[in-house]
Amino acid sequence: MTEPVNLSSAATTTDVLIQHRRDIADLQQRIKNRRLQVLGLYGTPIAAVAALLAWAGLKIFVWLDSDTPGAISEIFGGAVFLLGVATLIQWVVELSSDFSLWRDPKTPVRELRLELALAEERHILDARQRTPPPMDRQASYKERLPAEIVRLRQESQHYRRLHLLMQWLLFISSSAISAVTAWYDPPQPGKGILIGLAFTVTVVTAAAGYFKPRERAFNLQQTADSIEQHATALELGIAPYNAAEEKRNLEMFATTVEDLRADQRMREQQLDQPQQGQQQVI
Repeated sequence: MTEPVNLSSAATTTDVLIQHRRDIADLQQRIKNRRLQVLGLYGTPIAAVAALLAWAGLKIFVWLDSDTPGAISEIFGGAVFLLGVATLIQWVVELSSDFSLWRDPKTPVRELRLELALAEERHILDARQRTPPPMDRQASYKERLPAEIVRLRQESQHYRRLHLLMQWLLFISSSAISAVTAWYDPPQPGKGILIGLAFTVTVVTAAAGYFKPRERAFNLQQTADSIEQHATALELGIAPYNAAEEKRNLEMFATTVEDLRADQRMREQQLDQPQQGQQQVI
């Protein structure tokens, strides 16, 4: 008779924590939207004034003794008109109570930040009071790992494609330099093409040496494969997860995976450091 009660309690705890996450995500989105609204409210009239000043400056410093070209006047006049209309519409929506296009009109961003901080605090307090036992947390941790493996492999594939793109740019540009040098006898247009190709080779070589996409792809793929190997071993109950107690296996599995993720983060930090810094770390 106690099992349904435990299941009901666990379901209630899950619903409460999920609702906290939804509230936090909603407040984060509201803060982003409100920042854009405030930026439009104050940025649009500033842009209109700047356009007017630029228009007047061109008239004073360039066409003081002659008429401003019609195209210039039309461009600046249309820009000022559109910015003025946008400013009027935004402030009407902001100040009028008849429109509900914006969710948080007349609400400062700092007030939304305070609500977000309070929501995060409530989430922490409820999570602390409703924290499940370690074995349940370790089991749920195991269920979250497939998504982590997919993420690591997607990032690995991204860096692998970036590395291949850089290599192909180097191959094509380096080959084209020799071809253009042999094809064009006159300085132009061969000279300009050679400058562009040499610039491409230099930029791609520097970017490949700085960002190291090949090494990042290898490290991410290696971490994903290792985590998947341990997850398969735990699922099949083979060494090193063949202990009689499931709690022991889950604890060892969570510890091993966290060590693998920590090693991955350390390798990423080493790749972000200059070559001299990497040698000192190693």
